[in-house]
Amino acid sequence: MQLHTADGTRKYLTTGERDAFLRQADLADRPVRTLCMTLAYAGCRLSEALALTADRVDLAAGVLVFESLKKRRTGIFRSVPVPPALLDTIDMVHGIRELHARRGKGRGVRLRPRSRMTRWWAVHAVMLAAGLEGVPALPRGLRHGFGVAAVTAGIPLNLVQMARSCPVRL
Repeated sequence: MQLHTADGTRKYLTTGERDAFLRQADLADRPVRTLCMTLAYAGCRLSEALALTADRVDLAAGVLVFESLKKRRTGIFRSVPVPPALLDTIDMVHGIRELHARRGKGRGVRLRPRSRMTRWWAVHAVMLAAGLEGVPALPRGLRHGFGVAAVTAGIPLNLVQMARSCPVRL
């Protein structure tokens, strides 16, 4: 993976740009806000965030459990610690506690049922509204920015790659 394009353009959002993105996301409708927060705080792919189901939101442990979609086989999961504010927002918007209380614990209930392109455009619109442009102003720019921020905070690269534990809330 390269952090810059062939012409030297940065592929990731800086911390300041990510903060501006999150401030603008606060103004978006609730489902878009939770998607934007998930992308920024979990460093997941857009498709992974869209595949997130209610039973993979672990409020007690403070993690989101994503199925890795870029592996050569299914059933590979990773737990990513996220800030309590994100978990509270997801719970408020999607009713996670109520789904967990039901039989089946929300197994298979997707949090974001709309199409990938619809959500891609929603995230991109938030980026444009935040004044972000160019190569980093894409959903994957949040993923790359998450990795850069984690490594800059002193988290070993192998932990960032696994995204299993993150002692610093990014």
